[in-house]
Amino acid sequence: MIFSLQGTVQELTPTYAVINVQGVGYYVGISLMTSQTLVLNQQTFLFIQQIIREDAHLLFGFNTRSEKEMFNLLISVNGVGAVSALILLSTLSLDEIANAILSKNSALIQKAKGIGAKTAERIIVDLKDKVQKFSVPGENISAPVDNKIKEESLSALEVLGIPKRMSEKIADRILKQNPNSSVEELVKQILKNI
Repeated sequence: MIFSLQGTVQELTPTYAVINVQGVGYYVGISLMTSQTLVLNQQTFLFIQQIIREDAHLLFGFNTRSEKEMFNLLISVNGVGAVSALILLSTLSLDEIANAILSKNSALIQKAKGIGAKTAERIIVDLKDKVQKFSVPGENISAPVDNKIKEESLSALEVLGIPKRMSEKIADRILKQNPNSSVEELVKQILKNI
């Protein structure tokens, strides 16, 4: 069983990488989260989950042990395959997945392409007792207020021509530091940090 790989990034795309380990290239499925940490032709270390099927031996790579653990939890749910788990890990951060499960936010989990209502509910039921350690404490409590303020702020910024993707991470960081920000304060802070 392959536990980890250390080598040079020979090929890199958002969904897979080829890691060259002493002349042998390993094709490794990755999430967007891991993809963003890799650099072509640079040394890397990835935690590996090997899945052996009748027709294939598949490798999935993760930048952190936590991401690998979440991947394994997700694929333990009936109906969630390795590709669906990678898409979910590419769509939401680990704490967003954990908090969505703990707060029974099925709609957030369904944002991942290919995960429908039934699968999202199954993920929540099966993993609710297993994802506590991935959750950021206190985030669930203020989430509804934050989400409304955050959404209004991001919409306002989109009108100004600033892509949602760019401003969303900054908004999350600001709301963690100052959960009581108003829409106006949040917009100003995001504009300062872009």
